[in-house]
Amino acid sequence: MKNHIVSAFRLTLVMLVVTGIYLAVVYAGSKILPNKGNGEIVYNKGQKLYANIGQEFKSEKYFHGRPSSVNYNAAGSGGSNKGPSNKEYLEIVQKRIDTLKMDNPDMTNVKVPVELVTASGSGLDPDISEEGALYQAKRIAKVRNLSQEQVKNLINNQTEKPFLGLFGPSKVNVLKLNIALDQLK
Repeated sequence: MKNHIVSAFRLTLVMLVVTGIYLAVVYAGSKILPNKGNGEIVYNKGQKLYANIGQEFKSEKYFHGRPSSVNYNAAGSGGSNKGPSNKEYLEIVQKRIDTLKMDNPDMTNVKVPVELVTASGSGLDPDISEEGALYQAKRIAKVRNLSQEQVKNLINNQTEKPFLGLFGPSKVNVLKLNIALDQLK
């Protein structure tokens, strides 16, 4: 019995050291990333917003981000458990496709970027692909009386390239894009 307790105690100490080292490495690694592992705060019109949490934009004069399965509630982050074979899920996605095509009538014959009709795993993804932003460019240009070239240049300027040119895809933060859009005029 004494041997088992001593062995369990040793194993506990070893695991505390291993997990402590792991946590220290992860923490130190986060400090070399952009924003040093912290949330990115953006101030707009005196309002404090978080650029790393998806926001809902309903107006047709703004770019729309990914749909949220948690209604953009950061306190209740989570995805849907419905998979691609679930009939209800397929109906939801089809409804989103129909709404997106109705909101962007000039793009009815263009393939819909998947992130514009499917929610992310957290339901709070703040980014869309460059293709997702370009899909909405004609609508934005028309509603805001801008040239499509102005809107495309704005999208290009707001596109974040992969970290170190290697990690992840190019992406556009919808909140920052919409703030920059408001600042055009």
